[in-house]
Amino acid sequence: MNWLLVFVPVAIALEFLTPERHLLVFVASCLGIVPLAGWLGQATEQLAERLGEGIGGLLNATFGNAAELIIALAALRAGLHDVVKASIAGSIVGNILLVLGAAMLAGGLRHREQQFNPAGARAQATMLTLAAIALILPAAFQAAAGPRAADGLGKLSVSISLVLLAVYALFLAFTLITHSALFAGSYTPDEEAHAPPWPPHRALMLLAAATGGIAWMSEILVGAIEPTAHEFGLSSVFVGVFVVAIVGNAAEHTTAITVALKNRMDLALSIAIGSSVQVALFVAPVLVLVSLFLGPAPMDLALSAGLVLTVLLSVLITGQVAGDGRSDWLKGLQLLAVYLVLALTFFFLPGAPTR
Repeated sequence: MNWLLVFVPVAIALEFLTPERHLLVFVASCLGIVPLAGWLGQATEQLAERLGEGIGGLLNATFGNAAELIIALAALRAGLHDVVKASIAGSIVGNILLVLGAAMLAGGLRHREQQFNPAGARAQATMLTLAAIALILPAAFQAAAGPRAADGLGKLSVSISLVLLAVYALFLAFTLITHSALFAGSYTPDEEAHAPPWPPHRALMLLAAATGGIAWMSEILVGAIEPTAHEFGLSSVFVGVFVVAIVGNAAEHTTAITVALKNRMDLALSIAIGSSVQVALFVAPVLVLVSLFLGPAPMDLALSAGLVLTVLLSVLITGQVAGDGRSDWLKGLQLLAVYLVLALTFFFLPGAPTR
């Protein structure tokens, strides 16, 4: 995807020379982020070669979500809370349906059946269920309290965010220290065909360059979101859930498919499901807490009813697919079908009137 780097200077030029061409600016910045996110995935995969599947998946998810976090912070500063919430839900849904589905499909087409540790997968699926509950309750509180929900909703969101951050820290201790064997995987590289890992300083330099480039592209992207959605009559929810989230998940998508083709399904699951867990239990709470100091107003955790239902359904089918320790191309196709149905539903959701 390195040829897409040409869109980085194109997006910058369009932003400065023709800022009124919102669609071109939006498309160019999206395409510019994709190879930079791929760089993040490539560098973290190299670092993971020395550290095992569990830590490797965590590293890839963390730096892969850096793009998502940077985009969300830029939108938060602009006061686009609906886009931020939609991108949070979209990242969770995209990772467990699109990324995991594509990885299972690609791996299943090359290998008749692939195995992974079911105990580790179930542990991550349970964390996703906890995250879904934490996202449902603020919306339920808002619906139950009605007009009186405003004051209490902010305090509830901050309190839940602190709980989720504490749970995520304990989950890291579980996966990396006390029960690391559940996430280690059984993959052993072929020494003759396996290239040696990069030197650490090379991978770290690539990480720094990619993160800086994504930050710049994200600023340009966020500025073009609302005008582009308005011009085409798309809802901000569709743009946040599917467009922004897909761009932000480019690193995870690329790496998960690559490792699935190499029959490293433990790592693929750790990247896809682990990334969703991280978004729900770390990125979303951090955004709520940062919004107290950044942006025009604090953000709460109350997602719309449609987003809550989308997350819940995605978590349910992922638990079903990942619970038996085996995957094939049909399971991947099933996850992708659910993602496509959700995308079509939000695409036809009425948005801003066209000009």
